Amino acid sequence: MPNEQQIREALTKVMDPELNRSIVDLGMVHDITFEDGTVSFTLALTIIGCPMKQQMQDDARARLMELPGVRDVHIDLREMTAEEKQAIQGAPQQSGSASAYNHIKHVVAIVSGKGGVGKSTVSALLAVALQRKGYRVGLLDADITGPSIPRMLLQGQPRPMGGPLGILPVTTSEGIKVMSINLLLENPNQAVIWRGPLISGAIQQFYGDVAWGDLDYLVVDLPPGTSDASLTVMQSLPVHGIVLVTTPQALSGMVVRKAWSMAQQLDIPVLGIVENMSYAVCPDCGAHHEIFGPSRVGELAESIGAPLLGRLPIEPGLAELADSGRLEEAETNAFGIVASAVVEQLPA
Repeated sequence: MPNEQQIREALTKVMDPELNRSIVDLGMVHDITFEDGTVSFTLALTIIGCPMKQQMQDDARARLMELPGVRDVHIDLREMTAEEKQAIQGAPQQSGSASAYNHIKHVVAIVSGKGGVGKSTVSALLAVALQRKGYRVGLLDADITGPSIPRMLLQGQPRPMGGPLGILPVTTSEGIKVMSINLLLENPNQAVIWRGPLISGAIQQFYGDVAWGDLDYLVVDLPPGTSDASLTVMQSLPVHGIVLVTTPQALSGMVVRKAWSMAQQLDIPVLGIVENMSYAVCPDCGAHHEIFGPSRVGELAESIGAPLLGRLPIEPGLAELADSGRLEEAETNAFGIVASAVVEQLPA
């Protein structure tokens, strides 16, 4: 007949696929009992809608059924308290010596509910604007299956080097430290065909195993949507706030609300909203033309209670600079305003 310690030891083999750590180490296992051949315990999830909860339950049930005398397993689910979630965020990273070397003051994630809104461009230009203000900046490309940050900011195909403290990020001509899966591929056009747990593990390594050093801001470019990669960043990285990116279309605003809802459920502060491709400026007369229709970002910001950080115009010259890895040469007056607003939203 198994005792509580034996049950707990069996559950140490059950991993949270998102955080890549044992559910016991993460403090997710509570209220263990064994009676009449049935093991019962409570599984505290980081979010009650966790997409991997069934996998964890099935794995736990299989591990426990291997114990002698166990005929059934009963698992209750609940969501972690705010204190329990904070304990996970503050826990030591399972990584090399880089995590002890790094000192990152603020982690800002750039989020959109859908693709095609220019989120990666906003991420890159926000990093450039922060760097021009004198801050030490890193840029983590968390879009593992659709990375685009290196193409925008780096010319050629530089490769990260290994060092005694971990992987050394590639540095742009202006001093922004960059890490992306595309920097590790032999061919930048090679597809990364990975399932969720592998993607989540890569993102954690890009944060914990990369020697970022001292940074004032680490900007994280998330893939669109609210799937595994976004959950990994918001659950396992100490994200201080997110910036939502949208466009004037009502459809884009609707999907952005989903990203905002995700942040609310995970207790991540929303620093504000950026409306990209808001209008085009006529080169002849200077008139503003709303190509994608009238802006609704004011209504969106008011409805979710988030500040409007800025409306960014369509600038054809940006595409040429991004395609040639020279986005750091772009004028960033509009993004300078956004960067200042982000800095004001975060604690000193």
